[in-house]
Amino acid sequence: MAESQTLPRTVGFWGTTLFSVNGMIGAGIFALPAIMIGAVGNFAPWMMLFGALLILPLALVFSILATRFDSHGGPVLYTQAAFGSFVGFQAGWSRYASGVVAVAANTQVTVAYLAVLFPVLDDPVTRAIAVIGFIAFTTIVNLVGMRASMGTLGVMTIIKLFPLLVLVLIGLATRDPAVGLSFPEFSEFESVILLTFYAYMAFENGTFAAGEMRNPKRDIPLALVTTLAAVALFYMLVIWAYLAIAPAVGGDESALAAAAGDLIGQVGVITISLAAAFSIGANTLTGGIVIPRMTYGMAEQGTLPRAFAHVSQRFQTPDVSILFYGGAAILFSLWAGFAVLAVASTLSRLVMYLLTALALPVLQSRDAEKPPFWHLPLALLAAALSLWVASHASAEAFQMLGLILLVGTILYFITVQGKPLASATQA
Repeated sequence: MAESQTLPRTVGFWGTTLFSVNGMIGAGIFALPAIMIGAVGNFAPWMMLFGALLILPLALVFSILATRFDSHGGPVLYTQAAFGSFVGFQAGWSRYASGVVAVAANTQVTVAYLAVLFPVLDDPVTRAIAVIGFIAFTTIVNLVGMRASMGTLGVMTIIKLFPLLVLVLIGLATRDPAVGLSFPEFSEFESVILLTFYAYMAFENGTFAAGEMRNPKRDIPLALVTTLAAVALFYMLVIWAYLAIAPAVGGDESALAAAAGDLIGQVGVITISLAAAFSIGANTLTGGIVIPRMTYGMAEQGTLPRAFAHVSQRFQTPDVSILFYGGAAILFSLWAGFAVLAVASTLSRLVMYLLTALALPVLQSRDAEKPPFWHLPLALLAAALSLWVASHASAEAFQMLGLILLVGTILYFITVQGKPLASATQA
C-alpha cells in the first residue's frame, strides 16, 4: 500500500458520460411510463422534456464551474472555494449521506426484480445475502482499478439500454405511434413536476472524479449537457412507445415488462426484468465509483481524516474511501428502518445543488474579467429551483436532514481540530 498520491488520469469523454447516464437512468425509467401516463395522459413524454428543462439551469451551473477545476470533489471543491471549508464539507457530506442510502435502497430493489425470475430470493435470509453479495461485488470491482470499473459499467449500460431500445423500436413500428396530444389540468401537471425533476438527479456524477479524467475541463461540461439531452430524449421515446402499447397492459411499477410481454410474450417480460435489474445495478456501481472519489478529494483538502486519501499502490484506487463506502452501504441495506432517511437523502442532495448554484456568482465576483451577463440569472434560477423543490419535502424529512447535517458538523470539527486546511484551488 502507498500513502496518499495522485490518481492516474484514465477516463475520457465517453467514460465521463457513463457516470451521468447511469446516474439518471436507474429504476425510474421502468416505473415512470405508467405513473406519468396515469397522471397526465398522452402529455407524458412532454412532461419529461419539461423536467429536463427544469434541471437544465443546474446542469449549466455545474458545467460552468467544471471549467474552473480539475481535481476530485466536484461540488465540494466549488462550494469550498466560494464559502470556505465548512460549507464545502457540508455539501460533500450531504451528497455522501444521499449516496450511501441510495445504494442500499437500490440494491434491495435490484434483488427484488431478480426475485421475479429467481423465487429463491424471496426468502429474507437469501435476499440479505444477495444484497450483501452485490454490494461486495461492486466494491471489489471499484477497488481493483478505474479501468475495470469503467469496463464493467460500460457492459452493464449496454445490457440495460439495449432491451429498452428494442422495445421502443418494436413498439413504435408495430403499434400506432400517433398517440395524440392533450394538455393536462394544472393540478395534474403540478403533481408530477417533482417526479420529472427527480428523474434527472445525479446528472452531476461525473464531476466527482475529475481528478482521474484526462481532460475534465472540456469533457465534463460537454458530457453534462449532451447526456441530459440524450437521456431526456430516451425517456420521451420510452414513454411514447409505452403509450402506443399501453391500452392492452396494466399501469403498475412493472409496466414496461408487461408492455414487452404484450409485444413478444414471456421472453419480453424476462428481458425487461433483467434489464431493470442491470439498470439499477449500473446506477449502484456508478455511485460506488464516483462518491469515494469525492471523499478522497475531501481528505485531500483536510476535511476528512487523511486515511480517506489513501491510495492502493497495486490498484491505484482510493481503497479506504471505496471500502468505507461499501461497508456503510451494506450496514444500511440491513437496516429495515431507513425509509425516512431515504426520503431525506433526496433533500440532502438539494442542499448540495443550492450551495453549488450560489457558489458560481461568488467565485465569478472575484475574477478580474467580467463573466457573461447571463451567468448570474442562471445561478439564481438554479438556486430558486432547488429551494422550490425542497419546499415540497415533509417536516419529517427536514428533521432527518437536520440530524444528517448535525452529525456532519460534529465529524467536521473533530477532523479539522488543530489541523491546517488546504484551500480548494482553481486550475
